[in-house]
Amino acid sequence: MAGKILIAGGSGFIGSTIASALWKAERDVAVLSRHPNDARARLAGIEIDYVRGDVREPKSLSKALKGIETIISCVQFPNHPVENPRKGYTYEKIDGEGTRNLVEAAREAGGVKRFIYLSGAGVRQGRPRLAHEPWFRAKLMAEHAVIESGVAYTIFRPSWVYGRDDRSLNRFVDFARTMPFVPVIGDGDNRVQPLFIMDLVRYVIAAIDSPRARNRIYELGGPETLSMNEIVRTILKTLGKDKRIVHHPKWFMKLASLPMQALKAPPLSPQAIEFITMEELVDNREALADLELPLTRLADALATYLTPVPGGP
Repeated sequence: MAGKILIAGGSGFIGSTIASALWKAERDVAVLSRHPNDARARLAGIEIDYVRGDVREPKSLSKALKGIETIISCVQFPNHPVENPRKGYTYEKIDGEGTRNLVEAAREAGGVKRFIYLSGAGVRQGRPRLAHEPWFRAKLMAEHAVIESGVAYTIFRPSWVYGRDDRSLNRFVDFARTMPFVPVIGDGDNRVQPLFIMDLVRYVIAAIDSPRARNRIYELGGPETLSMNEIVRTILKTLGKDKRIVHHPKWFMKLASLPMQALKAPPLSPQAIEFITMEELVDNREALADLELPLTRLADALATYLTPVPGGP
């Protein structure tokens, strides 16, 4: 069994869920965060170590990695996927350069035996259609840094991850609960394989000690391929709601997002709209063969944390 585990990005949705699961499994865990007190508040009641570190600041990482044997990197910038260059919240700075800094710190620390990196669906060589996309370039750079580090690695390329505390799929839950209709950008026919957070967590934890996961790259998505329209209808059914889906053309939403770029924290951007409406399917076969864990259907996962709303359409 691996020794102490450091979770970079441990105060975020994915990282905090991994940290909580590892703590419940009685593993020795530390969370790396720019704001350790915020991480401690998010993980209230969980007795693990909280250390300050910023992947954009290499000097802040060396102390944080002392005594660490496994690194799990799931760092995301605030308000992802909307970049904010003025604050340094970009794919290049966080995913690309940040991961490279963390990898270099792991090499210098000397004791790190496994590096687990959460990349993204569709990140692989030979994708000229995506070569201009910031998220693609940055995550490909990060993967290369991990692979070339000399440290044993496991890379996951997860699809759209959702769960009780996510800020993405839960927007549609909020729309379904509070609005007379549910807005969807585009025609809603783009297909995805929504991945339940607890499934991702189980796969990541299994990879820590698995010899079969050593130096492997796994695509990972849910067991179903669903269109956005089907996802919204599943949410509505779970909540006991009967509402219309209203589609907003991508071109219109991109145009509408342009004035938002003057805000300190834009809620949308043209690139973010392209990111959230893309169709990117994954192949689960290698992950299933090596780690042998089940995957949860969307309706079954939603039923674990959503309850029907009484009254009203």
